Amino acid sequence: MAKLNWGMIGGGEGSQIGPAHRLGAQADGNFVLAAGALDVDAEKGRAYAQSLGVSPDRAYANWQEMLAGEKDRPDRVDLVTVATPNSTHFEITRAFLKAGFNVLCEKPMTMTVEEGEEIVRVAAASGKICAVNYCYSAYPMVREMRQMVASGDIGKVRLIVTNFSHGHHGDATDADNPRVRWRYDPAMAGVSGQFADCGIHALHMAGFIAGDDVATLSADFASTIPSRTLEDDALVNFRTTGGTVGRLWTSSVAIGRQHGFDIQVFGETGGLRWASEQPNQVFYTPVGGRTQIMEKGENGLSDEAGRLSRVAIAHPEGFPLAVANIYVDLAAAIRGEHRPALPTAEDGLRSMAAVYAAVESAAASGAWVDARPPMFR
Repeated sequence: MAKLNWGMIGGGEGSQIGPAHRLGAQADGNFVLAAGALDVDAEKGRAYAQSLGVSPDRAYANWQEMLAGEKDRPDRVDLVTVATPNSTHFEITRAFLKAGFNVLCEKPMTMTVEEGEEIVRVAAASGKICAVNYCYSAYPMVREMRQMVASGDIGKVRLIVTNFSHGHHGDATDADNPRVRWRYDPAMAGVSGQFADCGIHALHMAGFIAGDDVATLSADFASTIPSRTLEDDALVNFRTTGGTVGRLWTSSVAIGRQHGFDIQVFGETGGLRWASEQPNQVFYTPVGGRTQIMEKGENGLSDEAGRLSRVAIAHPEGFPLAVANIYVDLAAAIRGEHRPALPTAEDGLRSMAAVYAAVESAAASGAWVDARPPMFR
C-alpha cells in the first residue's frame, strides 16, 4: 500500500512534542514526511525540515506558504499535523480544513468554545478528518478498558476517579522560565492553565473509557505560586450524561510526582485501574473476586488491544507508540476505514467547553455548571 504524504506545522528542532509526532507518524510505514513549516524562524525551520529529508521546495517558511504551496500539487500532503502554540491552532486548522486537507491538531484544539464549534462545522462541511491528539486514549490497554466497559464486563459504570498531576512547575524560583511561564499567561494559554494543559487529557479519558460525555461539573482552582495568573492546581467534580460520578485532580506543583496520569473506573460488578507510568497493565477486580493483572500482548485481549500492540509481551510500549497508534487509525480513516475510537473535533470542542465551564465554576465558588458545548445541548 502506497505511503501517505504527511506535512507538519510546528514541532521543530528542540520541540517537546515534535519528535513524538515524527516517530509516531512514520513508525508503521503509513506516512512519509513530505512537507513542513517547522519553526517560527523561517530559515531555521527550512534547514531543519531539509535535514529530515524534506525537499527544499517543500520546506516552507510558514504555514501560509505551506498552504499555498501544497493545495494545488498533485502529490499534496494527505494529512497536516498542527503542533504550534495553542493560540494558533484555530486559524491554521480551519484554513487547512477549508482547503480540503485532513488535519491532526494538538490539544487544546482551540482557545474558545466558539472557535471549537466553528472547527466542528468546517470539518463537517469539508468532509475531511479533523482529529485531536488525545494520544493516551491510544494505549493498547486503555483500548482494552474501553472494550471491557462497552461489553458490560464491569456492569454500569458508577464512579470514575482520575488525575494528571506532576511537580515539574513546583519551583517558584523557576517561575520566569519561558517554557514554564507561558502556561500560566492568559495571553498565551487562554483562560485556564493546568486544567487546560493536563486536566483535559484526564477528562477526555474518563469519557472515552466510559463511552459517555461530561454533562455538568463543579471546579475549584488554585494558583499556589502567587506570580501565576492562571491555576496550577485544580479539583473538578463532574457528572456524565449517563449519571456516572467523576472526580478529577490535576496539578503541576505536586513535587515528587513525575507524570502522574492514572484512572480508576468502578462499575456495578467490577473495577479497572490504569496508570500511564505502567501502561502495559490494567488491574481488574471483579466484585467479590481477586485483583487480576492484565498484561499487554497476552492472549484473550480484545481485537482492539491486540491490533495496537506492536512489541512482544513484557516489553514496554511508551508514549511515541501511543502517538503512533493515533496515526495508525488516521491512516486507516484516510483510506476509508471506520475508526470510531479516533479522537475528533467534537472531542476537542467538548474539552474546551469543559475548560470554560470549570473556569466559570471556580469563579463562582464551585457552583455546578453545564459543561456541554452550546451546539450539543
